[in-house]
Amino acid sequence: MFPVQAGVSCIWTNDSQRIILDNFDAIQNSPFHLYHSALLLSPSSSWLCICYSSELPQGVKVVRGLPVEWGMCSRTVLLNSLPWTLSYWNNTIAVGSQDRDILILDATTGSQMDVLSGHTDAVGSLTFSSDGISLVSGSHDKTVKLWDVQTGGVIKTFHDHTGRISSVSISADHTIIVSGSEDKTLRLWNIEMGECHHIIQQQVTVSYVKFSPTDPQFLLSIAGSAAQCWNIDGHKVGSTFTGYHINFSPDGTKFISYFRENVTVQNINSGETVAKFNAGGSYFHSCCFSPDGRLVAVEVNYNICIWDITGSDPHLVETFIGHTKNITSLAFSSPSTLISASEDKSVKFWQISALPTDPVVTDLKSTPLTLVPTKSIAPEVKDGITIPGGLDGVIKTWGISTGLSRGPLQIPAENSHQNSIQLIDTKLIFVWCEGQKINIWDTEKGELLQTIEVPGGRVTDLRVSGDGSKVFCLYGGFIQAWDIWTRQVVGRVQPWYGQTEILVTYGSKVWTEARNEYDPDVQGWDFGISDSSPVRLPNQPPDRLHLSDTMVWEINMSRMRDVVTGKVFFWLPERFGKVVYVQWGGQYLVVSFRSKEVLILDISHMLL
Repeated sequence: MFPVQAGVSCIWTNDSQRIILDNFDAIQNSPFHLYHSALLLSPSSSWLCICYSSELPQGVKVVRGLPVEWGMCSRTVLLNSLPWTLSYWNNTIAVGSQDRDILILDATTGSQMDVLSGHTDAVGSLTFSSDGISLVSGSHDKTVKLWDVQTGGVIKTFHDHTGRISSVSISADHTIIVSGSEDKTLRLWNIEMGECHHIIQQQVTVSYVKFSPTDPQFLLSIAGSAAQCWNIDGHKVGSTFTGYHINFSPDGTKFISYFRENVTVQNINSGETVAKFNAGGSYFHSCCFSPDGRLVAVEVNYNICIWDITGSDPHLVETFIGHTKNITSLAFSSPSTLISASEDKSVKFWQISALPTDPVVTDLKSTPLTLVPTKSIAPEVKDGITIPGGLDGVIKTWGISTGLSRGPLQIPAENSHQNSIQLIDTKLIFVWCEGQKINIWDTEKGELLQTIEVPGGRVTDLRVSGDGSKVFCLYGGFIQAWDIWTRQVVGRVQPWYGQTEILVTYGSKVWTEARNEYDPDVQGWDFGISDSSPVRLPNQPPDRLHLSDTMVWEINMSRMRDVVTGKVFFWLPERFGKVVYVQWGGQYLVVSFRSKEVLILDISHMLL
């Protein structure tokens, strides 16, 4: 063990905690990954990484892409089912899922402590009582349940709703439960009697209800876009205002609401606007206050924005990027820790440092970045990688050994809205769409190789096939492939859903995913069979990339495994986020992430 010197014990403790949390699953499954990947992939400034660098195993070399500091996401818990909602109390997290169960997690490690079973359909809303003794759940099975948290047993079940329960809340004195439902009613339940003593009829589905955390006589509800205050006798309090989601401040003096892109914080009693800002997203699922009331967290387009509302000018202090689908629920566990649940079947723990700059980009010198999520990369272009740029026709090339940009390549694609790139027979080929034309460009010679006319409809996605022989194009509800050199159509199919995007390509095979967030549909076809229409493939694309006869990179698991022995040699921590593209060039493994970061690994020694 490396001796802990005076003055560094605090750093050692912090680093140890972050390494364990960031790599919790890998270490739990296989402790030797503490050396094989955890220390190896720790930030360059990590004290433990520096101290133990001489003891790390040989094989994998991280060439470029490590952050300088620890990332904002300290832990990701992957679930088997979609989490609809979460609630937090005193280091305990309750997660309501699509598969009817309620998961109880430890808020420090994310480890599962218990499972509450009893509902017969998805659990869409949860809330702890203020003392943490009880938990209230609302389900699509049209029932509300009150649980004993310690025993995991059901105390009472409330049955009178005729539609799915969309939201539940419990009063500060633990005597009343309010529930909102698709049956267009709010119902107020007396816990001791087990009966509904008030029904409030609305014109549309009641999507959200919330008791004041300090006043047991006062609650808020949302039906459609109309937000209203009520007392427990079912009488309106104050005027109706507009909002899609609401939440109280911890001291009960303010509430937050959003409508369209605007987020408003108002005083409960006076109605005075305390803060107002434009969050920039088209649709939000969740927003909440920090325990000290200083910060507000808002979900914006799969990301989380943290706003400081203490001054006269609310300002964005941090943006968390990592989820790949809608965020269904947010909850602060402390003034510096946020927990999020998402339709990507994960729960993430975020560390808030309230930096004045966006913390997602940590090291511009060593991390190749793009302006858009990376869908294609050409590796080993003169010891570098090339990544398509934005809409300005700029392609960025980065040196692998230096990690520095070699200067952009400019092509005449000023109106480009879809693009892809591939290394074909040592030629760097860039493909972009301009109007209804697909242009194929040789970047080395600086000339246009081919132009393909798209017969009709707006192009919504474009990709060069993995073997470099074809270009796939999504337009007008169809996916069509052309031979990249002859411009001949080699196949055309119509996915089941019109709103789709290309998920991945392997060789002449392509998989598309429907843009249906609640029931995503993946479909695959092989366009490479001669004299044949495209052949349907299994709906799940390959989850592995063969690096050698005995070694595979398991994309979904972000790990390298020996296919003969089954031994895992290398494992990426979850803090690197969702893998969206992997390219193997014979020496370097290039992995890009939803966070727009790229990690370059030299694994050639391991394959010898």
